Amino acid sequence: TDCTPRYCHAEPETGGKQAVAEAWRNLIAVGAKPLALTNNLNFGSPERAPIMGQFVGCVKGIGAAAAALDFPVVSGNVSFYNETSGEAILPTPVIGGLGLVDDLSQTVQVAFADADETIVLVGETTGWLGSASYLQEIEGRQEGAPPPVDLALERKNGEFVHAQIVTSAATACHDVSDGGLIVAIAEMALAGGIGAAIETPGGDIPLHAWLFGEDQARYVLTTPDPEAMLAAAKAKGVEAAVIGRTGGGSLTVGGSHTISVDGLRNA
Repeated sequence: TDCTPRYCHAEPETGGKQAVAEAWRNLIAVGAKPLALTNNLNFGSPERAPIMGQFVGCVKGIGAAAAALDFPVVSGNVSFYNETSGEAILPTPVIGGLGLVDDLSQTVQVAFADADETIVLVGETTGWLGSASYLQEIEGRQEGAPPPVDLALERKNGEFVHAQIVTSAATACHDVSDGGLIVAIAEMALAGGIGAAIETPGGDIPLHAWLFGEDQARYVLTTPDPEAMLAAAKAKGVEAAVIGRTGGGSLTVGGSHTISVDGLRNA
């Protein structure tokens, strides 16, 4: 499931697309084939034009994503007039996704499976911080457009990741969503009780934007054979890069920023 009120408040159609795309990625990331979705759409009073505009935009975004991802809406419900003293809740579309696993042995979990495996990031990172959790939680600000959703790219990257999982090329997988790349990696480390060393990127993207940006259509995978995975990605026209290795009891970025897995768990 996914629920993204801050995105729909900023840009309703993008928020609807993002909610569907993240639910689709959640299924892909375990090795399931996405089949269908249901929704629960929660808004304020539709008698006010801005609220009705939010609702229409979200529905358009959901419809566009469902069509592009071949992920049909089979049920759902709508709840209006969610207000207190005339103050509406943020527009909140909740998406539930259903997928099919043909063989339970061809699935993965979010947890790092073993030490000394290579961490591969699938998808492009630009460091998008508009409407991001980092901006809200660290900077105390709520502003900027949400990250754009390229539905064709979502499908291409997702189908590649699904193939890596069902062929046992990947040993763990997590989609990148709220909080960005470093939050996804931290969750994988916590789930597996295994640390990781992450290499900092070159280029012009500031480190905090690379770590916490919420660019869409991205996944973190681990593999014992990165050369084969990168070659497969290149053959499919999918962007993929090695960003680190699993192992140890700490999560380290660039050799200088370090926190123990126990410290993460306590936090």
